[in-house]
Amino acid sequence: MPTGSIPVLLIEDTPSLARVYAEILKKESHAVIAVETGADALEQLKDGAPKVVLLDLQLPDMNGMEVLKRIADQGLPCAVIVITAHGSVKAAVEAMRYGAYDFLVKPFSADRLAVTVRNAMERLRLAQLVDTFEKDLNRARYHGFIGSSLAMQAVYRIIDSAASSRATVFITGESGTGKEVCAEAIHRQSQRAARPFIAINCGAIPKDLMESEIFGHMKGSFTGAVSDREGAAARADGGTLFLDEICELAPDLQTKLLRFIQTGTFTPVGGSKLEKVDLRIICATNRDPLREVEEGRFREDLYYRLHVIPIHLPPLREREDDVLGIARHYLAEFAQEEKKGFSRFSPEAEQSLRHYHWPGNVRQLQNVVRIVAVLHDGDTVTPEMLPPPLAMPHIAAAPPQAAAPAAVPVARPPSPPRPESIKPLWEVEKDAIEDAITACDGNIPRAAALLQISASTIYRKRLAWQAEGKL
Repeated sequence: MPTGSIPVLLIEDTPSLARVYAEILKKESHAVIAVETGADALEQLKDGAPKVVLLDLQLPDMNGMEVLKRIADQGLPCAVIVITAHGSVKAAVEAMRYGAYDFLVKPFSADRLAVTVRNAMERLRLAQLVDTFEKDLNRARYHGFIGSSLAMQAVYRIIDSAASSRATVFITGESGTGKEVCAEAIHRQSQRAARPFIAINCGAIPKDLMESEIFGHMKGSFTGAVSDREGAAARADGGTLFLDEICELAPDLQTKLLRFIQTGTFTPVGGSKLEKVDLRIICATNRDPLREVEEGRFREDLYYRLHVIPIHLPPLREREDDVLGIARHYLAEFAQEEKKGFSRFSPEAEQSLRHYHWPGNVRQLQNVVRIVAVLHDGDTVTPEMLPPPLAMPHIAAAPPQAAAPAAVPVARPPSPPRPESIKPLWEVEKDAIEDAITACDGNIPRAAALLQISASTIYRKRLAWQAEGKL
């Protein structure tokens, strides 16, 4: 944040001092708002914007401590520096108790004022960054997404950053991870949100109709073209065009799409007039686009035109406990839709959901919950209600064959551990975590689920061990 973007509110009723303080702060490139009374100060604070406040305690209409208390009571994002000619330990303690950042006793030097304001501004900026980060971590829902895992928080932050840009976004991810949901989130978060969002699945439309679908056609341009038809590009003018399964496009249409992206112009099938549109393109695929380029199925120049802002959607198995949040959301939705009484999953059913691999991702989970809501009823979803392969029949153990009785050895009590064999607790914990990660082939969310801890706990501990040279 550039210097001066957070203003300094100067509350000082002595005009000569106010001018001196303002000049010192302006030389430091700070924007200064100067007022003389507590009432004017409270009026300036109404907007709730971050400010560094220089507050004189002796004001003509009220004690400056009242202004400080109002800032504290309303939780305003301000760093308050109290200035007074009547400095005392009691006043300082009371000011700090109500959240003052620092306490200056008149007279003070220009350097002291400049340094104190600079430090208060830095603290305010850091507090804002922490607040933003904490809010991000607490986002469990975001424009159609459900999930608060670290993997999804990273996706949300990329969408926040990419939404305001005109750059093309290339979304990758397995089937069922929510690529169209991601594209809609970018559109809804952008300045184009009030304009159309037009989606085309390039793998679901016959190749000989795809050009017409994107660019439209004129009457009589081919058999069945009984009238002029506007294509997706024209319908998306001013908004967003989403091309799902982009790697399914035929090579000749890839060439035309490249020209369209470069110029923003196109000609409908059978037409002669060049049309121009203003839109943003978002595309997606469940394939590896670079491999498609290497194997000659996708144009390299088109790939680099489209692959400006990449977003990879993580599979459900790598999203920690998001599976439970998503399952509970759909259970409530489908129970209401099917007029069933379900309100929760049993702990055993939740374990089954948590530990399943989910090759079909969110779409598969949605189908599983719908099957339960359609075929069963009750208050609680139990493991027996889950469809295969989640609910596998229990195989009863075969009865033991009759055998000659054998002597039962007498168990010897274990010998107590020797002191030198006892490991520090952190080392035992580290070994358990590293063993779990190895057993799960490096899949940390899976290891965390088996250890019944959060994946973020593992990431945090491993970073700490690395910093201490223990890993």
